[in-house]
Amino acid sequence: MLTYPQFDPNMLTIGPLELRWYGMMYVFGVTVGWLLGRLRAKKPWNKMTPVLMDDFITWAILGVVLGGRIGYCLFYNFSYYASYPLKIFAVWEGGMSFHGGLIGVLLAIWLFGRKHNMTFPEMGDFVSPLVAPGLFFGRIGNFINAELWGRYTTGWWGMQFPGAGHLPRHPSQLYEAALEGLVLFIIVWLYSRRPRPTGCVGALFLLGYGVFRFAVEFAREPDSHLGFVALNWMSMGQILCLPMILFGIGYMLWAYHNEKTNPTIPAEYR
Repeated sequence: MLTYPQFDPNMLTIGPLELRWYGMMYVFGVTVGWLLGRLRAKKPWNKMTPVLMDDFITWAILGVVLGGRIGYCLFYNFSYYASYPLKIFAVWEGGMSFHGGLIGVLLAIWLFGRKHNMTFPEMGDFVSPLVAPGLFFGRIGNFINAELWGRYTTGWWGMQFPGAGHLPRHPSQLYEAALEGLVLFIIVWLYSRRPRPTGCVGALFLLGYGVFRFAVEFAREPDSHLGFVALNWMSMGQILCLPMILFGIGYMLWAYHNEKTNPTIPAEYR
């Protein structure tokens, strides 16, 4: 059994001010995504420019934070926040949802694209390779906070997490950081380095995340106030991933079919 490192959740303390690791993970994720976006904007087949990327990152931050918080309140603890609506604003108490953040970013993509004459699929293809680093840092933040731990395991890699009892558990936060963060980033980034039929990069991200998150949920402990929400084995995370997987497959098929009937890649880049 591995020993869980006892992290201090505060990265830096200056008098009454506390800078927490979890909050800094969001800063790291946004910064890496922004820098990668500026690099990607230099590709000649993208309509996005480095200057537009500087503008879009603000829209993306608002989408992640507002969507993530509202999504958590709706998907994971609706009855509680319906009874105490002011608690929705108590973000310092924790509670963010990836799927809610995704919806928020998709809305930001749609609105930004309309403003700058870019279609939703074009914007989605540009942004998709930039998301996974944020997921990586977010899961590392969960690990540092000793939250969202895994189910019991007898494997040597099990850990005793503070507040999770004495039995060893899967470090599922690290599984998610590896799959949803590193592996998904490599797959989507390499795929996007060449021009693809419009919509394919976004479809690959949705499909890849959905599959990886669905798989890791088998090792992750369901939320205690929800438990299994379907068939006595499916978690809320898995329920929310199913539409992503199905839509990702359909979106990919549509994109390649559309490329055959209505080419979207400029001839000079084919």
